[in-house]
Amino acid sequence: MLPKSDIITSPNDTREYRFLTLSNGMKTILVSDMEASQAAASVAVNVGHFDDPVTRPGMAHFLEHMLFLGTEKYPDAGSFLEFINHHGGNNNAWTGTEHTNFFFAINAEVFNEAVDRFSQFFIAPLFNQELVDRERHAIESEFRLKQKDDIRRVYQVLKETVNPQHPFSKFSVGNLETLAGEPAQLREELLQFYQQNYSANLMSLCLVAPCSLDELEILAHKHFALVKNQQLTKPYPETPLFTAHQLSKLITIVPLKEQKRLTLSFSIPSIHEQYHQKPLTFISHLLGNEAEGSLLSWLKNRGYAVNLSAGGGIQGYNFKEYNISVQLTEKGLQHYQEVISACFAFIKLIATHGLEAWRYDERANLLKLAFRYQEQSKPMDLASHLSMNLHHFSPQDAIWGDYVMNGFNKTLAEQMLSLMTPDNMRLQLVATELPADKQADWYHTPYAINEISAAQLAVWRSPKIPDGLSLPAPNPFIVEDSNARQEADVSACPIIVAEAAGYRIWHKKDDEFNVPKGHIYLSLDSDEASKTARHAALTRLYVELLLDHLAEYTYPAEVAGLSYNIYPHQGGITLHLAGYTGQQEKLLDVLIENAKGCMFTEQRFHNIKLQLLRSWYNHQQAKPISQLFTSLTVTLQQRSFEPHKMAELLEECTLEDLCEHVAAFFDKIYLEGLVYGDWLTSEAKTLSKKMRHILSLVSKPTDESARELVDIRNKGTLLRELNIAHQDSAIIVYYQSEHACPEQMAIFSLLNHTMSSSFFHELRTEKQLGYMLGTGYLPLNRHPGIIFYVQSPVAGPLKLLEIIDQFIADFNYAVMQITNTQWEATKQGLINQVMEHDANMKTRSQRYWVSIGNKDYEFNQRETVVAKIKQLTRADLIKFMMKKMRTKTADRLVIFSTGEQHKQTDALTAGVSIDDLRAFKQSSDNFNF
Repeated sequence: MLPKSDIITSPNDTREYRFLTLSNGMKTILVSDMEASQAAASVAVNVGHFDDPVTRPGMAHFLEHMLFLGTEKYPDAGSFLEFINHHGGNNNAWTGTEHTNFFFAINAEVFNEAVDRFSQFFIAPLFNQELVDRERHAIESEFRLKQKDDIRRVYQVLKETVNPQHPFSKFSVGNLETLAGEPAQLREELLQFYQQNYSANLMSLCLVAPCSLDELEILAHKHFALVKNQQLTKPYPETPLFTAHQLSKLITIVPLKEQKRLTLSFSIPSIHEQYHQKPLTFISHLLGNEAEGSLLSWLKNRGYAVNLSAGGGIQGYNFKEYNISVQLTEKGLQHYQEVISACFAFIKLIATHGLEAWRYDERANLLKLAFRYQEQSKPMDLASHLSMNLHHFSPQDAIWGDYVMNGFNKTLAEQMLSLMTPDNMRLQLVATELPADKQADWYHTPYAINEISAAQLAVWRSPKIPDGLSLPAPNPFIVEDSNARQEADVSACPIIVAEAAGYRIWHKKDDEFNVPKGHIYLSLDSDEASKTARHAALTRLYVELLLDHLAEYTYPAEVAGLSYNIYPHQGGITLHLAGYTGQQEKLLDVLIENAKGCMFTEQRFHNIKLQLLRSWYNHQQAKPISQLFTSLTVTLQQRSFEPHKMAELLEECTLEDLCEHVAAFFDKIYLEGLVYGDWLTSEAKTLSKKMRHILSLVSKPTDESARELVDIRNKGTLLRELNIAHQDSAIIVYYQSEHACPEQMAIFSLLNHTMSSSFFHELRTEKQLGYMLGTGYLPLNRHPGIIFYVQSPVAGPLKLLEIIDQFIADFNYAVMQITNTQWEATKQGLINQVMEHDANMKTRSQRYWVSIGNKDYEFNQRETVVAKIKQLTRADLIKFMMKKMRTKTADRLVIFSTGEQHKQTDALTAGVSIDDLRAFKQSSDNFNF
């Protein structure tokens, strides 16, 4: 057993930890968090798709699915999901190359039973033969869902172009083809795979709960000591990921979505043992810099790139692929060899002048500061993360391992840089216009493997450092270690500290998390923001250009823990700053000074405009269900518009048009803001006066912009069909509340909570309709709503709607059969979710900001909704469904697309079709907000 004192924790962490190894060899970390409103558990298994039998690609992933579907002690296939959901929890799992991670969170009072149910996955799973057959269709649906996903498509090319003897080359997901055969035989193989690979000594467990460490230890021994230890070791081969013949190659890949990306990949041995020094983190800190003189700045100034990242890439037991990835412009694609030359020039610059201890210490100190003021995460996120970290770090470093940079090791850094050469590199160029003579298996990605000429390699081996490239100067934004301040008479919730015409600022001094950090939200409302699709397109372009323009000025601040984001919304734009309060005001000055003008160059305007157009046009290649979700808000919100419509209108816009729009935008502004965290009341008032003065110089006060929502009362079933080129069909059925009041919020959220697990189990597990489906509580512009959604490879829209309608009709009977005890437990599960304790300052700030946006000025809406939930009876729910969700009389919106393989099925026509969206929105009544 490892006492807390030996597990390195943040001074800001109030939780207690204990590490122990169970009698069966399972590594376990226990976390006592008395503030948590939920408990969580996670098991990480050192088994992944590298372990798949050669004849059964996808077996590890398939097994992950099957473990959820019944055990000897709890045989009902849907019981685990139902138990978790009804008790206010959620769960998930993923399968990677070498690990599989299972995790859940739930109301703390039923944690013991939940852990018992969970542990049975690893003790006595059933592998029900009928479900084996069904669930491989779910695997097929998941595979099909991602067939047009360019990330998967490019990843498959990487798999096909590595050493075929390396386990990374295996197809990881699985589908009906790889999992074909008699269900009885497949079940036998599943059982064999489970018995040969799942063993307690390859597992790590994490339990997080608001109870003592001793109680958690009893739970761990009681439920997980029964997992069998088969003393297994990992038999992965020491085969290199790339053979010498596979290096110094250019791989061109043709994506579905319009994009231009260059990646330099360097083959490096496993870096597992280097986590104390993190030499690659240090090198990425310099290569990925975005300030003036940086590699990205140099590429941007020549019009070659719009973005760059350094340090990504796959890694595993005997390999690390270190990537420099550049998002190119059209000009950059034409000059990609010069882009590569610049990358090697900067690597040379680092090797000759950058390996200095102060630069390493700067990055190390930032991580040290981040650890010193580490904010707590939600129990489930923590459990999942720590169970994985036990596979990567020593138990003492389970938390600290992500942050430690234990002294500059120049020799180690030089070794890493010595591997970043043209001879140890592969190039990946992704663009729609590239030549291809091969097609990848499974995802049918066109690609080609090209030789790089000896002359070109020679140029890259001896790069010349061009004018304008330089290493970063010392970072002026880094704050020395500081402590949160105390202030007397701290208000219980945000209060207004400044208010005038067109202007209101809220403030709340944090008195719980005690970190020297703050959050500032500023919403700038303007009637010019999105009154038409063209206005909305120009506002979005302005935001993207502003972010691009600010990058050089603000990158040092971001590195120093001062992050910001600017994003458009229906009424204008929002600016959000987060990080250490000592330098926040300085960053805010930079942002506001740059925001109110139009100082963009023609070149940057052209490149960012093309990037935005590409993003909007690419939306038509997104998953059908994703396109439907976008169209749902576009159909219902008066100031939301289809991406392709905004793209068409933006095509003809000039820099002059944009500058005129920005001037009109800032002519009349309504400002609402929140200052929260380690900000004293006096400081918030001073900041408010300053912002008010700056605003008065450029704009006149106005009222808050309207946010109208289409009112679908008395319209019956509205149908809107989208034409989406995809094999699958998809549908969303949306029911809208008549009022935005706590009673309606309570009933819609409880309805969703009560039916979500049943809907998932019945339509996905039993009916095998698809992988992407579910229900959701969806408030739009404060108005409650509920949605049912399915993307299906097996049924067309009419069939999907019939099944959804039947489910809703049958659910009345299901509610009637719930016992009073089950009903109260279900309600308590939802109440615990709604009232979940804010884990950190970020979550708290978001809740306050949403409350302000919802005009919940008492900051007690969730308490009010919970009071209404407590009063609701089963009869209330049944009555509501009978009155508002009857198929023939219900007011609802059905958005759908017909898959290519369902074109011959009966069409969905029963309803009023929305053929002209603009006319529909113009003629509709609205809820004004």
